[in-house]
Amino acid sequence: MDAIPIGMLFGILIFLILVSGFFSGSETGLMSLNRYRLRHLADQKNRAAIRAFNLLQKPDKLIGLILLGNNFVNILASAIATLIGIRLFGEAGVLIATIILTIVVLVFAEVTPKTLAAMHPEKFALPATLVLDPLLRLLYPLVWFVNLSSKVIFKILGIRHGTASDKLSSEELRIVVNEAATMIPKGHQKMLLSILDLEKVTVDDIMIPRNEIIGIDLEDEWSDIIKQLAGSQHTRLPVFEGDIDHIVGIIHIRRALRFFHAEDATKDDFRKIIREAYFVPTGTSLNTQLLNFQQVRRRNAMVVNEYGDILGLVTLEDILEEIVGEFTTDPSASRKDIQTREDGAYLVDGSITVRDLNKFLNWHLPTEGPRTLNGLIIEYLEHIPEPGTSMMLNEYPIEIIQTSKNAVKTVLIDPKLDRKPPPDTET
Repeated sequence: MDAIPIGMLFGILIFLILVSGFFSGSETGLMSLNRYRLRHLADQKNRAAIRAFNLLQKPDKLIGLILLGNNFVNILASAIATLIGIRLFGEAGVLIATIILTIVVLVFAEVTPKTLAAMHPEKFALPATLVLDPLLRLLYPLVWFVNLSSKVIFKILGIRHGTASDKLSSEELRIVVNEAATMIPKGHQKMLLSILDLEKVTVDDIMIPRNEIIGIDLEDEWSDIIKQLAGSQHTRLPVFEGDIDHIVGIIHIRRALRFFHAEDATKDDFRKIIREAYFVPTGTSLNTQLLNFQQVRRRNAMVVNEYGDILGLVTLEDILEEIVGEFTTDPSASRKDIQTREDGAYLVDGSITVRDLNKFLNWHLPTEGPRTLNGLIIEYLEHIPEPGTSMMLNEYPIEIIQTSKNAVKTVLIDPKLDRKPPPDTET
């Protein structure tokens, strides 16, 4: 080694430091790659992405290769630096070389390349695969031996060796959608988040309550049934005898058109075109029910409890509105349970669901308990309030306008009086 010129030793040392920086940056860059974007690039036949994807499929071997190369280069650089120090400063050169090399390696072979690789992982990691891929093939026996040694140590220590999963939970996927706000239009982002929320919402939350179901009563006069069919705003109506508990089925208005001008038509003829009703149990999540609707090719269903009693009606349109929002630019215009006054206040029906009220007013009333505003008010007061009663429901101002013996019928809500700030959470 004494025959090697000092200038050549400095050149070798600089080269080793650059190689050490390459290994350090490659490790950080490959581990920082977006696995889903990498998979997309690989599907697009990007050769560098394919190499990176294959390397990351065996992370233990990749890390083993990088650490093996990095440690070999650093140890060799330390020996070269020590030799240079001794030549220049004698015995004191060992300490001087150690101090200087530590600083140089830390700055130029660790912090700088790793920071750059973390900031631009694709630009650093993908070109590095041109070296790492053939190097792994060349040094595979040595890498295999190193990994085998580490697995033996894991086994002795009782540590289970496994591979981390790339699968995302629904909450993790929610974070991904929120973080991608700059790349996804706001409307699409809201729809994606609404789809993720379908598993948290059940048919009970969006169904039309049984007391609000509009249907055909076969006990009515035939002429009245024809008038109801002709004036209906719905394309499908439940058909029952006496009350909704004695449901016969569902009628599509289009199939009943021929009865509008048929003088000899009877109820028996009408019964023949009634389709059997479709029932779903209470508590069914919306994502499950959406798939069920698709499977049975139906657009509405009667929600029943464990005793078979009908609780309400859920439609495919109701589920779609949970995803895309109301099918109108002015939700209050299409809602019978919310009326807008000239002063900007709202007259709200007590039967409105808490979820609908929260969405309409951007409120955050609790949804774990009673499902309707009437139920929430009664639970809070523990009695039926008198008209004119004003209250703060979860710090939101509400005035009772109309009540009956057993329910709150109408309340007044003035958004101008609402001073409660929304929760400091991201949606």
